[in-house]
Order: sequence, then structure tokens, then C-alpha cells
Amino acid sequence: MAHTPTSLSPSEWQVMEALWARPQTLMELSRTLAQSAGWSKSTVSTMLRRMEEKGLVTYDQAGRTKTFRSAVERDDVVAAETESLLRRAYHGSVGLLVNTLVGRSRLSSAEIAQLYALLQKAEEDAP
Repeated sequence: MAHTPTSLSPSEWQVMEALWARPQTLMELSRTLAQSAGWSKSTVSTMLRRMEEKGLVTYDQAGRTKTFRSAVERDDVVAAETESLLRRAYHGSVGLLVNTLVGRSRLSSAEIAQLYALLQKAEEDAP
């Protein structure tokens, strides 16, 4: 996989979400993004070219048909975005991030249980 960027633009996220779902030709991706984003084929083509230059997408070619796919894993991009947000907005403090998330949203019982389980695992794994 290619180098993972620290952030994607909102438009890049739309393209990547479509490609993470499945590899697609320009025509397939144009139909997908025309429905969800209202983009034209030329807009999709321009986005793909720029994202290819950044190492975000790649393609396989069969004859004249290119099938585009992600060059980076979704989990890697999400992790890089999270780390970037943590450094920029919370000065690296996971506690401040969690405090903000808990304080501003209503967590379900399942989400609270999930947080407890994560914290218990972190405590067990701590040096």
C-alpha cells in the first residue's frame, strides 16, 4: 500500500468510500458519484487523476478500460486522520478527546460498554 496521507478532503473521502466498497471503472464511479455528489464524469476523472498523483488510488487496465481501486486501506487513513486530529485539537491527549466526545454526545448503553471494555484492555496492556 502507498504512503497514508494525514488527511483527505471531503471530496477525496467520497471517492475513497466508493472505491473502498469495490473497485470501479470511470463510468461506474461517475454513476455512483453523480447520484451521491452530483458530479460530472469530467469532475470524477479530474479527481481520480489528482488522487492517483497523490498515491491514493491506482488502477488495473484491461484493453482501454481502467478499473480504479484504493491504494490505501481505510483503517490506515482513519488512524492517520484520528492521530492528526488528536495532535492538532487535543495536544495529543486522548483523555481530552474522549471527554469532549462523551460530553457532547449521548452514548448508548452499548457504546458505554464498548468504552469500558476498551479502557479495561488498555489498563491490562499498560506497562
